[in-house]
Amino acid sequence: MLQKPLRTAFYTLLFASLFTGCNDKPSNAVSEVHWDRDMCARCVMVVSDRHNTVQVKNPQNAKVYMFDDIGCMALWFKEADIEWQDKAVVWITDVISGEWIDARKAFYDTENITPMAYGFSAHKTKESIKATEEIITYDEVLKRVVAVGK
Repeated sequence: MLQKPLRTAFYTLLFASLFTGCNDKPSNAVSEVHWDRDMCARCVMVVSDRHNTVQVKNPQNAKVYMFDDIGCMALWFKEADIEWQDKAVVWITDVISGEWIDARKAFYDTENITPMAYGFSAHKTKESIKATEEIITYDEVLKRVVAVGK
């Protein structure tokens, strides 16, 4: 049987490891944003627009990359030749609510004022986009940004 000091140390470590394990976020969860301090990984502008921000996580190491506009993210993927682009976890803020949504499942309209003037904003639902506006997919946004290449 363990002596009392060893037993106490053992139980302390056991409970500490259980509680810290419960607090770990999944590697694909949205990371905290330090508004007006975090910088765009491509253009190095401060991230401050709470309705057009993008967050990319490398699935291999969970490193987070922030972007002030989805256009910066699209060009960064291309310019930096990101091999894990198709596996990346990509979050974007809904243009109306500011809520983080899955960028690949979002719906995009095309005529918005965005931080870097690419004009694409994300919506959680199609219904939140005016009937007169064009609705496109995540893949179409990337394709159009890369085609213009600014």
